[in-house]
Amino acid sequence: MYTQKKMSEKLRIFGIFAAVPVFVFLSVVIIPFLLGLYMTVTESTGTNISTEFVGLKNYVDAFKDPGFWDSIILTFKYTFWSLILTNLIAFILALMVTSGFKGQNFFRMGFFTPNLIGGVILGFIWQFVFSRILVFAGESFGIPIFEGSWLSDPKMALWALVIVGVWQNSGYMMLLYIAGLTGIPKSLIEAASLDGANNWQILSKIKLPMMVPSFTISIFLTLQRGFMVYDTNLSLTKGGPYRSTELISMHVYNDAFLYQNYGTGQAKAIILFVIVAAIALTQVAIMKRKEVEA
Repeated sequence: MYTQKKMSEKLRIFGIFAAVPVFVFLSVVIIPFLLGLYMTVTESTGTNISTEFVGLKNYVDAFKDPGFWDSIILTFKYTFWSLILTNLIAFILALMVTSGFKGQNFFRMGFFTPNLIGGVILGFIWQFVFSRILVFAGESFGIPIFEGSWLSDPKMALWALVIVGVWQNSGYMMLLYIAGLTGIPKSLIEAASLDGANNWQILSKIKLPMMVPSFTISIFLTLQRGFMVYDTNLSLTKGGPYRSTELISMHVYNDAFLYQNYGTGQAKAIILFVIVAAIALTQVAIMKRKEVEA
């Protein structure tokens, strides 16, 4: 009797606190994912879920599409440079705003603010910057690199996208590094200083090894954001010029909803999911091993 009462109490608590989040998670994530997986092996469309089985045809068509691989390569380039620049800048900012100078909290807030702006709005803001402000500055002061809009140059448009992504995400990653830096025992740094260690030795021998957990999380989030970026891509460049900035998320969306290739688009989305999951899990496994060694 006591066991049944205890079990009913647990079920009641679950119903109060966990039932709604679980239902939402199933409805928004799991069920659509499984439905999309089913659509990749059938002749389903966006308005009709077919029962006609086509096997791996949609996956074969996805692999045969050169535009898909162009977008994959482009996304790897974007993610690579975003990963390096975002984490480098974020770490430098974290070191700066934890150095103890007056007004550092104000700068923390300022550096974090871009992360609060939505990607669509951010894209429109920077579209004005690249198309108007920088062009005006380039023409007025004779700076050749800014005399034409980067957004209309296939060679420079991707770099514009990288700059906006780095500007948006650096402040958020900075907070992760601040948490890591403030978690380092001050006694270690003081002991190293008393032993004659300079700032570079303290950074390389104490701070960096103890910051590995923060690097793990920050690199994981940067990878995830880099591969899944869509809103900024849409509002800043719309994939142009000449599809030179059509990253993989936009390519998948356009293929499924713009060109009405739902089966192939879903197959590309599944392939993208597998690629991102494999890279993310590999990165976390490697970094976790570094944590143990550190």
